[in-house]
Amino acid sequence: MADKLIRIGPLRGYLLEEVLAWLLRSSGFEVLTADDDQDKEPWKVLKEDKNGLLVRGRGAWHQVDALGQFRYVPPFSLPVRLFVEAKYLASRVGLPTVRNGHGVIHDVNEAETTTLSAPGTGRPRTRYRYSYAIFSTSGFTPEAQDYALAHQISLIDLSAPDFDGLRSLVRITADAIHAVLKAAPASERPKMREMRSYLRGPLLQMDPGGLELPAAIRGPLDFLADGLRSRSQLGLVLAFPAAPFVLGLASDDLYGFVEYAREHPTHAVRLRRINQAASHPVWELRAAEHPDVYALRFGLPERVEKWIVEQDEGMPSRTRYVKRSMLSTMTLYWMHGEHAQTFQLRYEPGELRLDG
Repeated sequence: MADKLIRIGPLRGYLLEEVLAWLLRSSGFEVLTADDDQDKEPWKVLKEDKNGLLVRGRGAWHQVDALGQFRYVPPFSLPVRLFVEAKYLASRVGLPTVRNGHGVIHDVNEAETTTLSAPGTGRPRTRYRYSYAIFSTSGFTPEAQDYALAHQISLIDLSAPDFDGLRSLVRITADAIHAVLKAAPASERPKMREMRSYLRGPLLQMDPGGLELPAAIRGPLDFLADGLRSRSQLGLVLAFPAAPFVLGLASDDLYGFVEYAREHPTHAVRLRRINQAASHPVWELRAAEHPDVYALRFGLPERVEKWIVEQDEGMPSRTRYVKRSMLSTMTLYWMHGEHAQTFQLRYEPGELRLDG
């Protein structure tokens, strides 16, 4: 049991991390724990301490909010692993957070390319390709956006109205838990680690063992898990363009999209910028032939959008083509049982225009 009351801000952030771990799993990734690395030193790259999962870098071990490994290895490539960092803050995420992410990802990728040469360690470590994504409920500063774009750190902005339901779900759950913790004697407060383990049972099918939590704590956690599982109303799914970033797509009826995509796994879409009361540009995708079937929306940080759609006269045509073609196809993965279904949304890059 914990003896110190966690503040409401960090509590919201921890719960958002578990939501994103669930999102990783439902988007074709396996959420990793220390138990997924059965190697012994010096080959071990994952371990756990009191603060959570750690990943070995060349110079240090690094804590990670959630770590996913894509279920399929791309041809002629390494297994892909994605660091996910969650920020539930009142202010925009700034440069220090993004700079730290770049430092972490650089260090762990360096570690995975190092062959061990100590006596008896002739076998090299298994290699992976690590990427980094930061999710924020309050957006990102311009300096953070510029740095992320330069170093291929994905920024997913959850501050748009489309994510109100998701933010509210996390906030309501955290507030209810915090009230219970505040009223409980210090010796009876469950640890954050225990609450996260309990939540991963229904969300990630990870056995929490014989863990027991008070009913007043289980209730809000079950409320959060039930809200995520009924995701048609909370529609959130990751999309992977041929670009150095990940997109978070939102929908009021995600199952409507999935039903259509199962019948048309590869289909053309229309893309337009829409007017929303958001801190960043918001774009909407609809099926080209059946535009009323679904609508998927995603936000682009201002600097990222400018980089994509820039049409400066002095820019070489080849550079313009590369930038625009990076968003010509989006790939989405939807878990159906243990099988990842693949959908591709294709559109003409020439449709990218700053009309709003």
